[in-house]
Amino acid sequence: MIANHKYLYTYACHETERELCGMELRALLQLKGGMPEQSVESSVGIAPGRSPFIKQRLDIEMEADSLEELIDKVALLDPLKETFKVVCLKTAQGPDYKEQRRMERQIGAEIRGTPSMKQPDLRFGTAWSCGRWVFGRLHEAEAAWLKHQNKPRAYSTALSTRVARAAVNIAVPVTEGARAVDPCCGIGTVLLEAISMGIEIEGFDKNPLAVAGARENLLHFGYADIAAIADMRSLTKHYDVAIIDFPYNLCSVLPAKELLEMLVAARRIADRALVIFASNQPVEEQLAAAGWEAADSCAISKGTFTRRMVRCE
Repeated sequence: MIANHKYLYTYACHETERELCGMELRALLQLKGGMPEQSVESSVGIAPGRSPFIKQRLDIEMEADSLEELIDKVALLDPLKETFKVVCLKTAQGPDYKEQRRMERQIGAEIRGTPSMKQPDLRFGTAWSCGRWVFGRLHEAEAAWLKHQNKPRAYSTALSTRVARAAVNIAVPVTEGARAVDPCCGIGTVLLEAISMGIEIEGFDKNPLAVAGARENLLHFGYADIAAIADMRSLTKHYDVAIIDFPYNLCSVLPAKELLEMLVAARRIADRALVIFASNQPVEEQLAAAGWEAADSCAISKGTFTRRMVRCE
């Protein structure tokens, strides 16, 4: 992460993912409250490709009350050796499409260098945000994680790649030095996203077939085999955070006693937890009984099936 700076992020999500998107951005960017439409500012700098929702990151290097003032500031930039392109970002209160293109041409004309629309060496961005114009280096998201959608082993009830990646980001917003565990790892959807971000994580499942699937998926993408057969209630190692996608299907729920035992085990082996469960599996009372306190939550819908995700401390 980059400190002592301001960043503008643009993002997009389907309406069924709006709650999840907000929860992820609050965790990653250290934000509070509701999320503004289309873009958000933060003092936290992350690679835009880390999130399944973030599209761009603008490093705010100039601010101006008017477009004319911004253009005057841009004109003072040192001459560029590299080719460049200027992009006007789409924000909720920003200009329309036609005006965006006009601004790109107008600002680009003030930069001393060689423009390149197709393959520029440098990208600059400008936007109307929080009541003023901003300008700076622009970074586009590279969704390398999309390759994980084509894993060899899959379950219909497993988390989607997008949801799994968002879950990891919520559970581990700061990756450096974090130790995570997925004690109900299934076919390894969460493991794939965590290990691809350089997070130290281990996976366990008491179902040997699930662990075999997780190992096949990990090895398929060239990752280390970090999945093992174990009941989470038997784990003794301690972790910073546990990411738990509880076993469920559309017609049944875990027995209350077993669910409580799993939550107590999670409290014993981890300082924090992110728990995911079907909406027909009430867990609020068990969370409190196990010593967990909910810090944030969201609902995730897919057709008629709804999951709940709760970040616990």
